[in-house]
Amino acid sequence: MSTVSVTVNGQKLSGDVEARTLLVHFLRDKLGLTGTHVGCDTSQCGACVVHLDGKAVKSCTVLAVQAQGAAITTIEGLATDGKLHPMQEAFREHHGLQCGFCTPGMVMTAVDLVQSHPNPTEQQIREGLEGNICRCTGYHNIVKAVSAGAKAMGR
Repeated sequence: MSTVSVTVNGQKLSGDVEARTLLVHFLRDKLGLTGTHVGCDTSQCGACVVHLDGKAVKSCTVLAVQAQGAAITTIEGLATDGKLHPMQEAFREHHGLQCGFCTPGMVMTAVDLVQSHPNPTEQQIREGLEGNICRCTGYHNIVKAVSAGAKAMGR
């Protein structure tokens, strides 16, 4: 067992884990942050995307011990003072979700995408979301939501 200490959504937290524990399981099972979803455990679907030291990562591909000392933002940490993050609001407003299972990973990926491409083209959005799978719906509204979210984040 190892103790992992991280800052999650601005709060210093720690927990004991086995060396083989994935970050996604640490977040969900040890810290109770269930907004990060387990969709595949093979890095295919993107439902588990979080920000690790400011960069989007699939938390099913990172060991919890590798995150030691890191700053992690989950979907629960995007909203501020009860107000949705502009990207979350854009997904709600433009119906960029259906069942919602993939949505946390899509939103986290989109926020990271906009940090490197503040005014992304449709092509950049589609390429940026390539590692995220939605099994319920087409990507038309998701792309619209990311575009609107990018505009709102630029304000």
